[in-house]
Amino acid sequence: MKTYFYLFIRGESEKMEAKGLFNVALKEFIDHLTSRKFIVILGLFLIISAYSMHQGIDNYNNELESYKEQISQITEDKAGGTSITIESEYMSEKPSILLIFQVMSFQMVSLGAILAIAMGFDLVSREKESRSLKSLLSHPLFRDEIINGKALGGIFALTFAIGIALLISVAMLLLFSIVPDLDELCRIALFGLVSVLCLLTYFSIALMTSTISDSSGKSLIYALIVFLAISFFVPMVGGIVAESVVGDPPEPPMFQHEVPPPSVKETESEEPIVIREVPLDEEEWQLYEEESNAYWQKRRGIDDAILTIVPTTNYLTVSSAVLSKNGNVPMFGPGYRSETTSEDVLERVWKNILALIIFPLVFFAIAYIKFMRMDIR
Repeated sequence: MKTYFYLFIRGESEKMEAKGLFNVALKEFIDHLTSRKFIVILGLFLIISAYSMHQGIDNYNNELESYKEQISQITEDKAGGTSITIESEYMSEKPSILLIFQVMSFQMVSLGAILAIAMGFDLVSREKESRSLKSLLSHPLFRDEIINGKALGGIFALTFAIGIALLISVAMLLLFSIVPDLDELCRIALFGLVSVLCLLTYFSIALMTSTISDSSGKSLIYALIVFLAISFFVPMVGGIVAESVVGDPPEPPMFQHEVPPPSVKETESEEPIVIREVPLDEEEWQLYEEESNAYWQKRRGIDDAILTIVPTTNYLTVSSAVLSKNGNVPMFGPGYRSETTSEDVLERVWKNILALIIFPLVFFAIAYIKFMRMDIR
């Protein structure tokens, strides 16, 4: 009998905890949607996203017209009996509407990060300044329900902002008579999910600084410092560290110079003696290529390890993989191929996806521990 009574009391308490968590999350979500700063930043975010979508649609239409011209030219050559082997080899692929959202991804990185920081930098510090935490805890609420509810409310608000931006983008596509297929719609939805994960990193940073700071002003400054450090300082230092660890790239072998013996006519004339370059042995070139590949592979490994800390790099890498129709991700820089296969994409992207999931959890864990140990008087 006691066991049944204990299970009943435990179940009722869990229901109360879930209800309290939902109430806090709903309150925070409504507060975000009715906040002036959220509305202003969201409006700017939507306007600039719509403008970038308009630019992307123009670029897509131009590439599509160029592709149609190439198709019509090949059709005319076929009708005239002209060989089209060279033209078909160098003909560009049909453009995908997913290229439009790649333009939009850069706006997510800049304005989306500002929106996420603005949502979280005063979530807890505002309660400290107004001394409302004590009265809030006087209600039948636990501390973990408060901090978890604030985090969930922010997640719902960010998801709402990204969803509105994507809906406006798809509506613009339909206005321009561009209809995405089912696969493209799924990729657009995955792009929205990746965007939410990226913005959650900056939101969790702001929530952490709001928890450890005693004022909203300090919290905002700390959040901006962390944002600038991981977005700009870490990539700059990472390149310096990689170069110092690996060293300079191997020098290519020089051509051997052969000076022909001068003839009698050449010795009597004042014309300069021509120096002929003799190609090196093939083994030396092969050895240089092996050393160069090993050097850039090692440097790329160090670069990837350091850039995994940067949410911007993780987001752009994953979003490029999601928005690439053929499964290839462009890579730029010395030692990188212009594009990779799908196996290389999965091998490269899974670390970035894991980082996008882990970093928000780490910053939220710091905020959670600090809030649970906070002295509220």
